Amino acid sequence: MWAATKLVAGREIAVKIRDRTFLISTVLFLLIAAASTVLPAIFANSGSTVAVVGSGDTASTLDRAGMEVVSATDVAAAERLIRDGDVDAAVVPDDGGGVRVLAMDRTPDSVVRALSSAPPVQLLDPDTVDPMLAFLVPVSFSMVFFFLSISFGVQIAQSVTEEKQTRIVEILVTAVPVRALLAGKVLGNGALAFGQVMLIALVAVVSMQAVGGDTALLGQLGPAIAWFIPFFVVGFVLLASLWAVTGALVSRQEDISGASGPIQLLIMVPFFLVIFFNSNPTAMTALSYVPFSAPTAMPLRLFFGDAATWEPVLALLILLAAAALCIALAARLYEGSLLRTNGKTSLRAAWQERETRVS
Repeated sequence: MWAATKLVAGREIAVKIRDRTFLISTVLFLLIAAASTVLPAIFANSGSTVAVVGSGDTASTLDRAGMEVVSATDVAAAERLIRDGDVDAAVVPDDGGGVRVLAMDRTPDSVVRALSSAPPVQLLDPDTVDPMLAFLVPVSFSMVFFFLSISFGVQIAQSVTEEKQTRIVEILVTAVPVRALLAGKVLGNGALAFGQVMLIALVAVVSMQAVGGDTALLGQLGPAIAWFIPFFVVGFVLLASLWAVTGALVSRQEDISGASGPIQLLIMVPFFLVIFFNSNPTAMTALSYVPFSAPTAMPLRLFFGDAATWEPVLALLILLAAAALCIALAARLYEGSLLRTNGKTSLRAAWQERETRVS
């Protein structure tokens, strides 16, 4: 069984890495990951309004960096300009003879980089998470899981249906156990999806460091990314087994879109729930224990610091149990429908076919 599974998985990987569509999609994902970290840093220096107290050299430096400079009479006046929203930050004299930067709720990286040496930064109203990050991080986690689950899932279903439609599956099952076909397809595509996730994470981190990204942000994202990987792997295996059954239930490629409606809902509904309710602690707590939304909801709660240390362990165990149950059910349905090539097979017919074959 294990030897046959490895054989099928190796074939799936070999076919995919030579497929032009797969290679183009991988490059596209990597370009998006790089652009999402590089472009914000490139445009960060533009559009900032900075109040300056005292030194004309500081004003000239900021002006050359493309920022609008406003003169302030003293530190108190600069603070009022920040609190009133008239400026984004202020550069004021420091007690040590240098300068320091004032800001409202987050460090103005563009101002800090524009100055010749990094001054101490004092936040008047510190916030634990940048508002922009509070939007981008949930979207990023959700989009990665959503698109990879959909793209690889459709490819798995198409591969299974193609083998049925061309009658190749009748030859395969004489040499390879049916369950090995299912396990090999899930493991092979799971390995490819995992590889894409690792490449996306690597490109994002390297790009962030290359443009002088915030090291504190990398430390904050670290635990969330570390937990996202096992949640992604288990969640992907769960969904991949269901996609394989979807492909086995139909006999033509044209029927996949209609048969895949339920599983697409299982992916899309949690995706939108996490996007829309990521700022609702109660909703996110519930979503982090639902198997189809846990791969994105729980890492996000860890990023925002809303989850206790034991919660991701419990959520992962629940997800593992759900995946094991889905795989067992999918294996039975897959075995009962794979050799039925006379049109679309219902779930009941696939279940009864498996019982008849066993008896």
